[in-house]
Amino acid sequence: MFINTCSELSSYAKIIENSLEKQKIKILVCGGTGCVAGGSLDIYDELARLVEENGNLADVSLLKEDESEVISVKKSGCHGFCEAGPLVRIEPYNYLYLKVKLSDCLDIFNNTVLNGVPVERLMYHSNGTVFKKQEEIPFYQKQTRLVLENCGHMDAEHIQECIGRGGYKALSKVLSTMDPKDVCKIIQDSGLRGRGGGGYPTGKKWGQVLAQQNPVKYVVCNGDEGDPGAFMDRSIMEGDPHKIIEGMAIAGYATGAHTGYIYVRAEYPLAVERLRIAISQAEEIGLLGENILDSGFDFKLHINKGAGAFVCGEGSALTASIEGERGMPRVKPPRTVEQGLFNCPTVLNNVETFANVPYIINAGIDEYKKLGTKDSPGTKAFALTGNVVNTGLIEVPMGTTIREVIFDIGGGIPDGKKFKAVQIGGPSGGCLTFVEKHLDLPLSFDSLKKVGAMIGSGGMVVMNEDTCMVEVARFFMSFTQRESCGKCIPCREGTKRMLEILEKIVAGNGTVEDLDLLKEIAETVKNTALCGLGKTAANPVLSTLEHFYDEYLAHVVDKVCPAKQCKGLMSYEIDEQLCRGCSKCARNCPVNAISGKIKEPFVIDKIKCIKCGACIESCTFHAIREV
Repeated sequence: MFINTCSELSSYAKIIENSLEKQKIKILVCGGTGCVAGGSLDIYDELARLVEENGNLADVSLLKEDESEVISVKKSGCHGFCEAGPLVRIEPYNYLYLKVKLSDCLDIFNNTVLNGVPVERLMYHSNGTVFKKQEEIPFYQKQTRLVLENCGHMDAEHIQECIGRGGYKALSKVLSTMDPKDVCKIIQDSGLRGRGGGGYPTGKKWGQVLAQQNPVKYVVCNGDEGDPGAFMDRSIMEGDPHKIIEGMAIAGYATGAHTGYIYVRAEYPLAVERLRIAISQAEEIGLLGENILDSGFDFKLHINKGAGAFVCGEGSALTASIEGERGMPRVKPPRTVEQGLFNCPTVLNNVETFANVPYIINAGIDEYKKLGTKDSPGTKAFALTGNVVNTGLIEVPMGTTIREVIFDIGGGIPDGKKFKAVQIGGPSGGCLTFVEKHLDLPLSFDSLKKVGAMIGSGGMVVMNEDTCMVEVARFFMSFTQRESCGKCIPCREGTKRMLEILEKIVAGNGTVEDLDLLKEIAETVKNTALCGLGKTAANPVLSTLEHFYDEYLAHVVDKVCPAKQCKGLMSYEIDEQLCRGCSKCARNCPVNAISGKIKEPFVIDKIKCIKCGACIESCTFHAIREV
């Protein structure tokens, strides 16, 4: 079907909505990357087979206008609860089954699909309570899923489902009732700020592009997402690609751009595939292309795959990469809004920013501003990972505290360990400590900036008491140094020098003077690097020096790692009371650092010892320990 006008879109949406209502049972198998890796596609195939074999009762196709009540099986996007995947949701009961195996499919089908009976062994359990419905699980209770509202609730590969759930309604409203200036004003008045990390006002950026006189303009979506542990944008692209397309089309209309590019890292093949399907479907029914909805507005979209360079998350490096040049940032001004892609005015926002736009247009400014804080309205998606019970993709109102995220949604620290720090914003972020003022800090652009951290794209890594903060700084500096494009000296040489000092410290060769030099270099890089990535590269070093200086001193003065993680500062010793003199440790030592007599306690030569751990692994009596 080709949709020619806004009224046709509205009529078609009602038809689909009615058809979706006839699907009396919806089986939603998570088709996000995490669950796919866990075998969810096999689970989907098995459930689809069981439904088909049930005969006339079932139909696994998306919809048929004249169909009576049916059972549908769908590959949805990410449900978010990645810790418990593969996940299967059954509607209308809203049951969520966790860690589903192929062998569980028959039970799910016979009990729940046919008879509505929950399979409790596959549900979330906590303190003796079985949480049957997804929305009741503590992981979901404090979330507000605005951008992620469709992820996990619809088939991401069928545009009809999107339209039936209100997709492209905002685009229709914009094209039929608003002019470009009105759109820019609504987005600006909503207070929407860029979700890629910088937090720049989105409407202001759109207005700046609209004001440019160049007849050729572009809309670019940054889906590169290079931060370690971050997967927010990937999940949105996989689970609700049409929301991004709709947001970009609205941006094109608002700014006078007729061409858009989605820049996706090549390591996201599923996101690329679903975007391609979505773009093709939108073109087929007339929601992309020429004269969209008889408005006279033309808009086409292209996908560009990035090669995994972290620096291409920076706007000017990203546009250079699309142009076929090496991804390196350039000096500003001119800014991207003036001379961006192909030297033309360009709107550049990330995936999550564009995905907010349809809601703002449909719900209105006042409704949107009910969420979040005055300076940071709306919600923010985070990838919650690390030493936390419930890892996964979450979305919370701006202003939610770190404590609520880690202990309420995340379920706290596993194995009875103590919370130590949380690293926010990827390699460019900082590490916040276990201090009341930090745990109760609201997650917003301005509040984090005041304490030397940043939201970034939304990565959130939780660390427990066993984490060495010096090693954390070394890890992130190693990543940043490898990913530096090398264009400017401060970043190219500064990150290398900081890494050398950190490696010296964790190896046990650091001095107090090294700490002073490390801070001096970090501040120099922060103040003089060319691009935003370079300027924030030193944040993990500066924040750990500020909040964990005693830990650095322990490394360089006492020559110990309090967390016992740095091998260069550890030594092994044999407990004479436990050693039985069996010689097994000596026989397994690759450098002959262990000696002794049979049936007498053995001894480790700490000078020879290379700290490989072979002796610990081989000791049957657990007589060898790290000190």
